Amino acid sequence: MGATILWADDEIDLLTPHILFLREKGYEVITTSSGAEALDLIEERQFDIVFLDENMPGLTGLETLERMKTKYPGLPVVMITKSEEEAIMNDAIGSNISDYLIKPVNPNQILLSLKKNLENKKLVSEKTSMAYQQQFRQIGASLSASLSFKEWVQIYSELVFWELELGKSGDENLRDIFLMQKAEANTVFCKFIETNYIDWLKGQDEDKPILSHTLFRERCLPVIKKENKSFLIIIDNLRYDQWKVIQPKIEELYRVVKEEICCSILPTATQYARNALFSGLMPGEIQKRFPQYWTREADEGTRNQFESELLEDQLKRLGGGIPFNYHKIVNLTAGKKLLASLSDYMDKKLNVLVYNFVDMLSHSRTEMEVIKELADDEAAYRSLTISWFEHSPLWDIIRMLAERKIPLLLTTDHGSIRVQQPTRVVGDKNTNTNLRYKTGKSLQYDPKEVFEVRHPADVFLPRDNVSSNFIFARENRFFAYPNNYNYYVNYYRNTFQHGGVSLEEMLVPFVHLHPK
Repeated sequence: MGATILWADDEIDLLTPHILFLREKGYEVITTSSGAEALDLIEERQFDIVFLDENMPGLTGLETLERMKTKYPGLPVVMITKSEEEAIMNDAIGSNISDYLIKPVNPNQILLSLKKNLENKKLVSEKTSMAYQQQFRQIGASLSASLSFKEWVQIYSELVFWELELGKSGDENLRDIFLMQKAEANTVFCKFIETNYIDWLKGQDEDKPILSHTLFRERCLPVIKKENKSFLIIIDNLRYDQWKVIQPKIEELYRVVKEEICCSILPTATQYARNALFSGLMPGEIQKRFPQYWTREADEGTRNQFESELLEDQLKRLGGGIPFNYHKIVNLTAGKKLLASLSDYMDKKLNVLVYNFVDMLSHSRTEMEVIKELADDEAAYRSLTISWFEHSPLWDIIRMLAERKIPLLLTTDHGSIRVQQPTRVVGDKNTNTNLRYKTGKSLQYDPKEVFEVRHPADVFLPRDNVSSNFIFARENRFFAYPNNYNYYVNYYRNTFQHGGVSLEEMLVPFVHLHPK
């Protein structure tokens, strides 16, 4: 038996051919000629969908609809009317109808509405599954070829697209196949980085991407110079897939002028990537030029407290003449405070806003049981991100900027990856604590499980000691010490970390947005 339909229309006898047509298609159709009786019927039994005539005597269709939705907000209702008046349409649509049909309706219109409202998820799931199975083979073939950075960007864009689409379909088997393919892509990508990263930094590869230290100069500055005013918003630790889930919300107010995937430097950690973004320099160069602004791994203290000074110096090197405001938001109170005083910060050509929520979410996901439960996989992590964004001061700030017709540049410093496989590492007491990269002297590890840089100067990184080197976790690995190994592994497995080499950490969004 198909779905059960309640059809309320004061001229129900005239609709007998339609009702017979639907019954032949396997649907059960219960009829009534009044809104009041329709309300009684939905109290007595369960219906999958309601067809409701707008113009009934007594209790009108709109009044019936309002009472239905008050008690059964999830019940799909299709409004049917003779009128094409815009006000009636607006009233019906505002009451959360599922569809709107104008009389006279034909059987195929009714059938289409039923499929759209009752079978849409199933049909979309089947189409998504078939489409991904075709794309699976193409992506697999691409991974066996020699890829350029632009081709990696295309593959990662496709992987994120299918991850989001398969998440909607609910096909667990296909989801597992996808996760295997993404893991394979990460394995190949890590080899790609190991082969090309040093050449990018030394300018020996024409295919080099926009990196953290060239992002401001190459992408932000041309827009800033062109616009009267602009806001540069850096959401710390924002992955590309997280951008894609908040994009529809932002597009209510802004149109995307340009979206691009750039590349974070290594380590994919705030101290390195974000300082590089603001300074236009690699970390080793920052340490040499501005030792007062660089905090060594072994030292205590905040590692990104001089971003404004580094940006000011970069602007001077690039020609100067651009006044700017700089704000960093690290908690809800600071966000609300900036929102309340935002009008006072509209006088400069450039306004820079660093928003730390996603990074805090990642760390909270590690340390707070309730956040672990709320974000226990990738889909839940994205869901938590969009939920936060929709209720955050940042969204209110963006709405205010849209009202003022101020363009936005939105980007990040790095992403994060859900770690699963431990890699044993041994270091002295001065070795840093990050789970995705280690720097120090006399590090012991399996070289097959890491991307090792024996000479930090090769990748323009500081060297705290003469014998210091860097190692970066590959794919979804994380570093664990032999002491309390099992406890350490169980505690950190399936948490979101950054600092190493993966698609999720290194390939980050840059978006230019104009108010609608």
